Amino acid sequence: MSGFLELREEYDSFLRQERFSYVDRICTAIDDYAHRSRSLSVEGWGCPRVDISMAELRSQDNGQLSQRLRRDPLRHMRALEAACHEIAKDERPGYFKNDVQIKVALSGPVGAAPLSPRGLNSSALRQLVCVEGVATKVSAIKPKVVKSVHYCETTKQHIDRRYVDATDPLLCLPRVDSSGRETDEIINITPTVYPTKDKDGNGLETEFGLSEFKDHQTVTLQEMPERAPMGQLPRSVELVLDHDLVDRIKPGDRVQIVGVYRALATSSTGQATSSGVFKTVVLVNNVSILGRDTSQLTFSPQDVRMIKDLSKRKDILNVLGRSISPSIHGHGNIKKALVLQLLGGCEKNLKNGTHLRGDINILMVGDPSTAKSQLLRSAMMIAPLAVSTTGKGSSGVGLTAAVTTDADTNERRLEAGAMVLADRGLVCVDEFDKMGENDRVAIHEAMEQQTVTIAKAGIHASLNARCSVLSAANPVYGQYDRTKRIQENIGLPDSLLSRFDLMFIVLDTMDPETDRKIANHVILGHRYRQEHGAAGHDSDYDDDDSDDDMDDEQKVHSVWQRNRHNSKLGQNSDEDPHSDDILQHDFLRKFLHFAKTRVRPELTDAAREFIANRYSEMRSRQDERTLPVTARTLETVIRLASAHAKARLSPIVEAEPDCEVAMNLLSFALYHENGKALSTKEATVIKSKQDAVSPAVEVSDEGESSDAEEPQPKKQRLDGEQDELQTLKRRIWEQITAQDGEADIEDLCPDGDRELVTQALESLVDEGKVMTTSDGQAFLLA
Repeated sequence: MSGFLELREEYDSFLRQERFSYVDRICTAIDDYAHRSRSLSVEGWGCPRVDISMAELRSQDNGQLSQRLRRDPLRHMRALEAACHEIAKDERPGYFKNDVQIKVALSGPVGAAPLSPRGLNSSALRQLVCVEGVATKVSAIKPKVVKSVHYCETTKQHIDRRYVDATDPLLCLPRVDSSGRETDEIINITPTVYPTKDKDGNGLETEFGLSEFKDHQTVTLQEMPERAPMGQLPRSVELVLDHDLVDRIKPGDRVQIVGVYRALATSSTGQATSSGVFKTVVLVNNVSILGRDTSQLTFSPQDVRMIKDLSKRKDILNVLGRSISPSIHGHGNIKKALVLQLLGGCEKNLKNGTHLRGDINILMVGDPSTAKSQLLRSAMMIAPLAVSTTGKGSSGVGLTAAVTTDADTNERRLEAGAMVLADRGLVCVDEFDKMGENDRVAIHEAMEQQTVTIAKAGIHASLNARCSVLSAANPVYGQYDRTKRIQENIGLPDSLLSRFDLMFIVLDTMDPETDRKIANHVILGHRYRQEHGAAGHDSDYDDDDSDDDMDDEQKVHSVWQRNRHNSKLGQNSDEDPHSDDILQHDFLRKFLHFAKTRVRPELTDAAREFIANRYSEMRSRQDERTLPVTARTLETVIRLASAHAKARLSPIVEAEPDCEVAMNLLSFALYHENGKALSTKEATVIKSKQDAVSPAVEVSDEGESSDAEEPQPKKQRLDGEQDELQTLKRRIWEQITAQDGEADIEDLCPDGDRELVTQALESLVDEGKVMTTSDGQAFLLA
């Protein structure tokens, strides 16, 4: 084992190498510290800190030095700081006049990959670790005494005492004498009791002005929710921050910590409990605030090329919409709205301090069994950062922030809630109507101003909650009552409803044709099986073929996947071979993340004029509105149009198609309950019975409510279709039999209606008589 002097010489030679220019970095750190102290008018606050790259340290001595630093970090960091101190004294004489000593901050990769609090175990004790997580609890900053000075009136002398506690990095290291050599004396924990008398029994007075203190703060770092194993609680670890590292972390921040993992011996005897179980903490050496990009997505040049090619499609929103949860039938407009919510608008911070949110909030209200919760779960699976909660299981402070009392120190702590933890992400609130009224009031500020302000127990703080809210709720009466106004069905105050950009009414309408489509869709999902035998509903995004055996040219097409849940077999357009295909789950996440983070579109003059005209038209339709049309509705149009421009990777928002798509979605959300202005309740009831496509079917195939002409009587129409369907089934069976049990789907009944031919073929498939393949072939099974 190398001594202190040898280690200091090794690090000194490393720091003085010209290729790394650490001498200049040390001088810059000292100059910045001096300037900061003058600007704050507080001499000696904090300390200068220079960044040391672990990657550059690995290049020294074939990586042996960095390995020894990882295994015994406290001894090596003391030697490294001593080497920096010697260089600083040579370059900036007198910088340590206030007993200030330069410190180091280790950066760069410490191990193969950053750990989470769950990965810290006994093998990592007393080693250098790199931990990532979310800060949930942050304590107040307290001064901790380092050296106390006492004055004796009797002897007219000053006595000083230094204090070492369990979190001191020098604990258990050999003491270094004035010549720089290690002695046999070990630094141990000192008693924390202030001396009141000297050895002769004379009284002592504490000189607080001459005593030394350091800032001290503790933070609880929790495992990132999206990385925690399913069904297990996230693990936490406590961080100890000193000197200039305090006040760098706020509740809800995602941080990467480099520090020493240590077991604490809290008593002066060195043993905390008789059970042999010790409390563990991380002595922080460096803090890095992570961005909100926690998706861990890697983009290859081929991915970027495919994303740019895909963005040029005119039906890009339709492609993205049908790729979200393909196992759910219909809900076309809602899926498009979810795509725009995941893309988000453009956040704006004006010079006068005004904050205009860019996140889109969506509320779904409707009958049970209309796939609202499944749509929430689909959005969670796609969003890089998503936090899920339920109305009954959440309180107002659980969603925003809470002031708690630390059990160990009885200090007040600020604890982040779900909306603060989901900063720059998505919050999914199911059973929104079950939430208490007092709890709903707590999220008003978070939904519009996107901050959470706390003024409790003497703590005044403002936390960021820049997140989108996706909520699902049931009507007041359980089932949606079509004879009552929408506000009477929802039971939520207008002040809260106006904070939702889009609100969809999802109804369960009894219609034989729609019910048959839904049943066929669900049965199609159960027909396919995964490799391990699970049902096909969990394999919405499974690829049909393995990518392992594909070359690069074939992988270009692997971003597409055949829609197993679609009932239109073999109906792809000749001009577009992917007119009915969906995107793979991983590529869909990449596309949405790329479009959200790389593009910030701006409004054109034509778009501004278009939005202003359409907004004035909506305001004039006071009798038909189902929700209040306010100035927030105007911002909703801008956000939706900006999100659609992001989907096209366009730097500008145009009137056509961006603003047009935004207005269509908003009009559907506002007026789809009554497609035409009907003044009486009786007319509303008649229309709900007559429309073949009512608000539940709206969201069925095309996702649009229909005001088509009067349909023919259902029974007569259905009987005619059934007869023709049976005839086509018989003809298809005869044609496949005549061709030795194998035929092309396109060659079957070429003179018949293709939609009916497809239905007849599906019926034969469901009966187990025929099997179809993805390349358009049909085979006899019986």
